[in-house]
Amino acid sequence: KNISDFSLNITDCTQVIVPEEVFFTVAAAGILENLLILIAVIRNKNLHLPMYFFICSLAISDMLGSLYKTLENIFIILCKMGYLTPRGDFEKKLDDAMDSMFILSLLGSIFSLLAIAADRYITIFYALRYHNIMTLRRALVILAIIWTFCAGSSIAIALFSYEAATVIPFTILFPLMMFFILCLYVHMFLLARSHAKKIASLPTSTVHQRTNMKGAITLTIFLGVFLCCWAPFVLHILLARFCPHNPYCACYMSIFHVNGTLIMCNAIIDPMIFAFRSPELRSTFKKMFCCAR
Repeated sequence: KNISDFSLNITDCTQVIVPEEVFFTVAAAGILENLLILIAVIRNKNLHLPMYFFICSLAISDMLGSLYKTLENIFIILCKMGYLTPRGDFEKKLDDAMDSMFILSLLGSIFSLLAIAADRYITIFYALRYHNIMTLRRALVILAIIWTFCAGSSIAIALFSYEAATVIPFTILFPLMMFFILCLYVHMFLLARSHAKKIASLPTSTVHQRTNMKGAITLTIFLGVFLCCWAPFVLHILLARFCPHNPYCACYMSIFHVNGTLIMCNAIIDPMIFAFRSPELRSTFKKMFCCAR
C-alpha cells in the first residue's frame, strides 16, 4: 500500500482497479474447475496414473493461487472498511500466512510443471521401460518431496521476505526453473524424430509416439500459459523490492490488480487445457454431469 501511494505521487499512471465482482467470479471459477479435475481423477480409476497425479498437483497449485488472491482481496476490503488495522499483530500474521500461500502456489506450480516435463521426457525416450521407471509409488514419493520442500520454503520465505538474501534466491528460482524446463523441451523435440525412427519397427510404436508427442505439446501449452500469467506478477515483486521509487517501475506497479487477476486466469485456463487435450478426462466429465454409466 505504501508503494502504491508513493507511486501515485511520482507518476502520472493511474492505478488500474479490477472490479470486485469480476475478481471474485474469476477466482470462484478457477477453484471450481480445478476441483472438478481432482474429483474426476479420484473417481476414474483409469486416471490413477503418475501423469494425472502430477496434473492434480498442478491443479492444487492453481487452486491455492486463486484462494490466495481471494483472501487477499477480502483482507484489503476489511481494512478499507475499518474492521482490520493494517499494522496490527494479527493482521501481520495473517499477511504472512497469505504470502506463504502465494509462494506455495508459485513453487508448487513450478515443480509440478517440472515433474510433468520429466514424466513426458521419460515417456518419449524410455517408452518401453516407462512403467518400470515411473511407478505410481515413485510418483507419490516425488509429490510428497515436492510439497514438503515447497511448504518449508514458502514458510521460510514469508517469514524473512524483507531480507534481500531471501528475495533474490526466490526470484532467481523462477527463471532458473523455467530455463531448465525449456532446455528439457529443446532436447525432447530435437531427439523425438530420431527416437521414433529407432522404434519404428514395433507394431504400436507410431501410436505411442504420437500420443507421447501430444502430451509434450500439451505440456508446452501449460508452460506458455504459466509464463504469461505468472511472469508479470513476479516482475512486480522484483520492481517493488529493488526500484519502488523509480517512476517507470511505479507506473508498471499501477497494474498490480491486473497482474493478480492473471494468476487466477491461469487457474481457469489450465483445466480447460486438461479437458480439451485428454479424451479420458472429457469422458469422465460427461459421466459426472450426465450421471451415465
